[in-house]
Amino acid sequence: MLMTEWNWDDALTVSREEGREQGREEGREQGREEGRKQGLFQTARSAFSQGFPIEVVQKITGLDLETLATLQPR
Repeated sequence: MLMTEWNWDDALTVSREEGREQGREEGREQGREEGRKQGLFQTARSAFSQGFPIEVVQKITGLDLETLATLQPR
């Protein structure tokens, strides 16, 4: 491309669109991760309500004991 053909407005538009798409993809990824985490929390709560011990729930979900302790019914 010749320097005379360069258009800063076009370059900025492309950069903005790429940035927006990257932001949307990051948002989707964060949403998927949050949904996965919420699913594990729901599985843990359900297992606790069925009387499973914390060690078994940890094996099922892969969550750490500290997190599971916050999910156990009191």
